[in-house]
Amino acid sequence: MQLLPALPDGAWLLAIMMMAGLVAVKRCYRLAFVLFGIAWALYFASLQLSDRLSDNLEGQELVVKGTVVSLPEQEDKRLRFDFHVTDSTVVLPKKIRLSWYNNEQTVKAGQQWSFTVKLKKPHGTLNPAGFDYERWLFLEGIGATGYIRPAPPPLQIADASPWRLLSWRQAIADQLSDIIKAPDYLALIKALTIGDGSQISHQQWDVFRKTGTTHLVVISGSHIALIAGLAYLIMLKLWARTGMSTWSPQKVAAITAIVVAIFYAGLAGFTVPTQRAVLMLSTAMLAIILQRHTQPLQVLMLAMFGVLLYDPLAVLSAGFWLSFAAVAVILYISTGRVGKSGVFLAAFKVNWVTSVALAPLLLVFFQQVSLIAPLANMIVVPVISFIVVPLALLAVVVMLFSTVLAAKLFYLVVLSLKAIWWLLVWLATLPMASLEHPAPPLWSLVFVLPGLMLLMAPRGVPVRWLGLVLLFPAIFVNITKPPTGSYKLTLLDVGQGLSTVVQTTNHWLVFDTGGKFSSESDSGQSIILPFLRSQGLSHIDSLIISHGDNDHIGGAESVLNNIQVQQLLTSVPQQLAAYTPINCTAGQTWQWDGVVFTILSPALAFDSDNNNSCVLKIAAHNGTTLLTGDIEADAETWLVQHYGDYLKADVLVAPHHGSKTSSTIEFLQAVKPAYLLIPSGYRNQFGHPHPLVLERYRQINAQYLMSAESGAIEVNMIPTLAVKAFRATAGRYWNNSQ
Repeated sequence: MQLLPALPDGAWLLAIMMMAGLVAVKRCYRLAFVLFGIAWALYFASLQLSDRLSDNLEGQELVVKGTVVSLPEQEDKRLRFDFHVTDSTVVLPKKIRLSWYNNEQTVKAGQQWSFTVKLKKPHGTLNPAGFDYERWLFLEGIGATGYIRPAPPPLQIADASPWRLLSWRQAIADQLSDIIKAPDYLALIKALTIGDGSQISHQQWDVFRKTGTTHLVVISGSHIALIAGLAYLIMLKLWARTGMSTWSPQKVAAITAIVVAIFYAGLAGFTVPTQRAVLMLSTAMLAIILQRHTQPLQVLMLAMFGVLLYDPLAVLSAGFWLSFAAVAVILYISTGRVGKSGVFLAAFKVNWVTSVALAPLLLVFFQQVSLIAPLANMIVVPVISFIVVPLALLAVVVMLFSTVLAAKLFYLVVLSLKAIWWLLVWLATLPMASLEHPAPPLWSLVFVLPGLMLLMAPRGVPVRWLGLVLLFPAIFVNITKPPTGSYKLTLLDVGQGLSTVVQTTNHWLVFDTGGKFSSESDSGQSIILPFLRSQGLSHIDSLIISHGDNDHIGGAESVLNNIQVQQLLTSVPQQLAAYTPINCTAGQTWQWDGVVFTILSPALAFDSDNNNSCVLKIAAHNGTTLLTGDIEADAETWLVQHYGDYLKADVLVAPHHGSKTSSTIEFLQAVKPAYLLIPSGYRNQFGHPHPLVLERYRQINAQYLMSAESGAIEVNMIPTLAVKAFRATAGRYWNNSQ
């Protein structure tokens, strides 16, 4: 269901339900069960999709009242939180995500507020291998995003109720911030105790990914199982000492374990891994309470059924597949096997096998897999599981009564985390600690899964080595290259900014790198690098930064620091002095694989930095492209006067995002583009592209596409010019419901 580009209408839902009922009458219960599952997924998705902001309400000032339903996230000068709308003058989604810029008031989870807001429909950048923000909003049930207006002033209506679990999470977060003065380790402790990973830095996440230990800094199934297991053992011993025989110690301990697991999962916000862990543990504990025999696989399947019944959209989460797959692998290698291994050997086997088995899924989701993960997990998992997590949770409990004693316990936790962190950083810097690889096609999993099962089969199963052959479709991924004399251009969707990637047979060029959004986020890290990795790229032959505006240069440092760049050209070498740049000037030219690249401007210094942008012409047998940065009317006039008909190009990347100060009719008539690609952000504050400019594009009979509407735009010159919008070819129903 989640692969559909558009949802079927209500008639299909009715037809599927009728078919399921008919099949059930005929006693084909398995088929009926599948059909009912499809109907439930369709109904659930339709219901979620209908709770979105109406088009006519976008950009209007609206007064809303409601409750803060998430822990507020402070990011530079912006505070973000989810808001449950309880009262408004118009019909709004139940849950919205708000940003509050330059606020001076304190906002806490559970508080009730009145705001004047401007909202827009869920929208995000959409790129190959990039993070699908719209999907994340859809999964979270968020029907609109927006920001809070400073006037009229926001008004707090009521404090948070002390009896809500959300209020407890906020209170714990506040006390942790007061007690722990080491910011880096505070972020990790918050993640391990209340599931709040918002303060973990990008550098920390990068280390965890390279060492395959990301699962250790989120409240996962192993953490819940550990804490629930400790609660079970403690209650079992204590109840046995009371001598009360009405309830057996095993039943009381099982009930206690369920309660503790639910409470701990609640602190983490009931994420998919915690849902799975609670359901599996509850099934096992209910078997003890009811004195029923269960099989491990039955418990796993019941947990999966429970998660999908509660939320069919969970399959859109990488955590769903990784958490269930990890447990399935552990069950496969540990049940029904003859002979026993020692504790150390068994632990090493589990770490090694799960790392190998989950590698294909990690490549599908993240195009990266850790080669050092088995060793890192062997060392770090026991420390996190048996020292850090129990001590941290004990300190949280003690914190309610004595902050002094809690501070001493947290000091031990920080010491343990420092030792772990030193080790992980060292492991992450080892050569080949992690492998970046293009994502294998989904069809390859049809071969990979039986291949892994064969490789992990018990000793004595013949020809287990043939499992390696079945892994080949995931290992040897075919990356299509343009033939000699042609190229492929991808205008990435970086919001209100510009980044274009050009590929010839053996070379790569990146023109601009989008913007820097905050100290922890930029287009280079979140959009450009994932795209390049998905193409199997190990280096960039040429990086061109057209000029120094943030929306063009903001992601440059992330690109330069994370991938080898052979040559850096820019009109602002002083802003990138640390990377030995070359000043781009008119007349520079080179040829790659039969494709000619020529810098047309700047040749002289304009007063405006925009007009000093690098202008690049790319010419091949089957088509020509002109990249113009942010040039305006003066630079366009100069180009027309000096190059005339040489400016003609099949594809023009719109100057200055379609601003009214650019795209003069004389320039457009000289270029005569068949296609205009407009890099602009959705409902951006500058109003790009300007309606007058769009009218000029229509006057010259050019087709235009906007990245805000199309997502990434791919231009192929093979065998003739073809332009494709990523949102149209790869978007799902939550992307295409605008």
